[in-house]
Amino acid sequence: MEVKDIKRKLISVCGPISPEELGFCQSHEHLALSRGRSWEIDPNLCIDDVEKSIQEVLLYRQAGGMAILEAQPGGCNRMTEELVKISERSGIHIIASTGFHKLRFYYEDHWIFSRSQEELTDFFIRELTEGMFTDADTIFEGNQIQAKAGFIKTALDSCGLTPAYRRLFLAAADAARTAKRSVMIHVEKGSDPVALLDFLIQCGLSANRLIFCHLDRACPAPDTLLALLEKGSFLELDTIGRFKYHDDQAEARIFQDLIGKGYEDQLLFSLDTTRARMKSYTPGAIGLDYLLLVFLGRLRELGITEEQIRKFSHENVLRSLL
Repeated sequence: MEVKDIKRKLISVCGPISPEELGFCQSHEHLALSRGRSWEIDPNLCIDDVEKSIQEVLLYRQAGGMAILEAQPGGCNRMTEELVKISERSGIHIIASTGFHKLRFYYEDHWIFSRSQEELTDFFIRELTEGMFTDADTIFEGNQIQAKAGFIKTALDSCGLTPAYRRLFLAAADAARTAKRSVMIHVEKGSDPVALLDFLIQCGLSANRLIFCHLDRACPAPDTLLALLEKGSFLELDTIGRFKYHDDQAEARIFQDLIGKGYEDQLLFSLDTTRARMKSYTPGAIGLDYLLLVFLGRLRELGITEEQIRKFSHENVLRSLL
């Protein structure tokens, strides 16, 4: 699919927004997920009550949040129209994603397995430039609305670049080059994100248009984090309030260490919310506002400045997407 005169704008589900409008942004959340294969694997991967999601997002706004990158791609239980409703009723800018998730999150007869690389590229580009599809869980290129995706979400599984994943990453890279959009990469434990980074650079993508997620729990070895940063990519860190991995002090020290090594311009943060982590769904949960209300305090205790926090929450988001 040929795309002409694409301008690099920040695209929310309610339309283009200026950099000044972005405000405080958490860079990897999930706000509206329908029941599907992923829910069968983990019941917490269902966030399907719009009123509760709106309530959660309003708490986030009350705490100072203004924008969210929604990391569920089309065709994998993304509730597209509901994202628009949440944004309209909360006033929060939601930047949605096209792309693909881990293949275990799809039923065996899903079109993600049968469509060609070219067809997948076309699907991603159409969601970025024309509008997102609302019924993509079951239909390839069915009903389309005006709300557009703003970036491409992908997933690196522990199996690496198998033929199936290679086809998907090639399609995502083609779409990213054509539509001039960034690529976010979910990183699974046991995978090799550095090898993937090299592969995507060979595909013609720039490292500074790639956002690697979950490294602070999936591949916590400092050498891996530093290798990605040295090549120029962004890291989105979100093992915050996830105490089965480590406490918030340990997470804050990861930020402190990477800042000390000169990488404060390449760090993003978020919570990677599920049903179990949202107050409106699970009483007693940490909530979407936890980063603002609690974790920022941990960063400040270590001497991380307000200017640096603004980078993680605003300036680096803009750098990674524009």
